[in-house]
Amino acid sequence: MKSYDIFIGIDPGTNTGIAVWYPFFDDLTLQTMKVHKAMEHVSEIAKEIPNRKCLVRFEDARQRKWFGEAGREQLQGAGSIKRDCAIWEDFLRDSGIDFEMVPPKNIHTKISADYFKKLTGYEGRTSKHSRDAAMLVWGM
Repeated sequence: MKSYDIFIGIDPGTNTGIAVWYPFFDDLTLQTMKVHKAMEHVSEIAKEIPNRKCLVRFEDARQRKWFGEAGREQLQGAGSIKRDCAIWEDFLRDSGIDFEMVPPKNIHTKISADYFKKLTGYEGRTSKHSRDAAMLVWGM
């Protein structure tokens, strides 16, 4: 198995959550940004890491197998997120960046800011999107 020096978690969407975990330094940074800015950010980080020892993990809504009751707006939003996941997959593959597509059921998401702080010790400002991204990579 390949070892990585940096892990990047992505919660795709209009407001893309991005978490960068440096296990060697026990350092976690979180941001929320527009999708095109998140892709630029990932590209910059991957270029800085020698030997491509960077792994991106993103929540792949296309692998969601359960559906609750949803209104029309929620279903449209789900379709947009699925499209964003396909774009992330294409971008990462074309960029030569290692990645994993993680099914939503395998991620502990939608946690409160208080619980996240207790769990990770992270003191900075967070959003629900950045916390979801962090749960993809924190502690790896």
